[in-house]
Order: sequence, then C-alpha cells, then structure tokens
Amino acid sequence: MQRERRILQRTVALVALMPVAAGLYGVLTGIDGIGTNPTVNVSADSHFRYLSGLQTGIGLLFLTCVPGIEGKTTLFRFLTLVVVLGGLARLLGLALTEVPSLTMLAALVLELGLAPLLCLWQARVANHARGAALIPEPIP
Repeated sequence: MQRERRILQRTVALVALMPVAAGLYGVLTGIDGIGTNPTVNVSADSHFRYLSGLQTGIGLLFLTCVPGIEGKTTLFRFLTLVVVLGGLARLLGLALTEVPSLTMLAALVLELGLAPLLCLWQARVANHARGAALIPEPIP
C-alpha cells in the first residue's frame, strides 16, 4: 500500500505543476499569451489574469495535499469539485461556441477525466490507510 501511496503522491505532484505553470504563464502574459488578437479588451485581459491566478492557487493547493495525502480527502474532493465545475463550464462554452484549440481540449480532458480519477485514487489510498490503522500490528 505504501508503494501505491508514493505513486499517487508523485502523480498528484506532477499533475499539480501543470495548473501552477499554466496559471503563472497566464498571470504574466495575459490573454495575449494564448495567441489572441493583441487589441483584446483590457477588461477581458484582467479577467483572464484573475482566472490564471485562481488556476495557480488550485495547483498550489493540490501540492499541499501531497504530504500526508491519505489524510487530505476533504480538501482533495473540494479541489476536484472546483476543477470539474470549471471543466463543465468549458464544456458548455464548447457547446455554445465552437471547438477551441487543442490545448483547451486537453485541459477539458484533464478537468473532466483525470481530476475525478485522481480523486477516486486518493479516496482508495485514504480508505486503505484508515483500514490499516484499525488493524492492530501483529505481535512478534
């Protein structure tokens, strides 16, 4: 079980670096960083930077779950809910407008696919850890 826990921790750390990096990039470059028209509305750019800051924060909070991941179920589920809600909003946008770039489609797969799978995996590790804590150590 410890091996699975370590693999989960490494996977979450790696995946959490993606929104941190993408969010920081968006904060620093603004909406022009994704190749839009350079004459974009200043308010749209401000909103994009704000959302990029939230994305950075979500990634950092996922990173705080890595140590002691088996005990971070509530935070992990909350963060997953936030990510899935964002993914559902992106999916609605896809339905209402047109197909976005491959980068945005990849983000959609992460938001609606990978995030829930990681949440289920974290719950599995947490349940095993709780079960192991209830079983007394054998006497040598």
